[in-house]
Amino acid sequence: MTTEEVAKKAVELVRKQAWYEALDTLYDNDIVSIEATAPDSRGKEAVRGKIDWWVNAMQVHSFTASEPFVAHDRFVVQYDADVTEKESKHKRKMSEVGVYTVKNGKIVREEFLPRII
Repeated sequence: MTTEEVAKKAVELVRKQAWYEALDTLYDNDIVSIEATAPDSRGKEAVRGKIDWWVNAMQVHSFTASEPFVAHDRFVVQYDADVTEKESKHKRKMSEVGVYTVKNGKIVREEFLPRII
């Protein structure tokens, strides 16, 4: 798959909140995942753990993903979510961009940059 094809498929899947399908079909086994407020994660199983945490910790009221911005081996997507933390019942809005690098038709790196409000 080209970077553009991977980007479009990634957006299609995350819009459906099909996090695990995206991981299983689009990510390289040695994926590096970088969050602004957490240690880096390496490998599919580490990313699967992040997805597990999200699914178990957040009630998602709405989730949107922009069309991807694509150039060379990278793409960027803006995400906006309205969520409630299940444990604390704290409701909040989140906005961030995901910056992805693609090699050999797979996502090898993702980095999330939050909007500071």
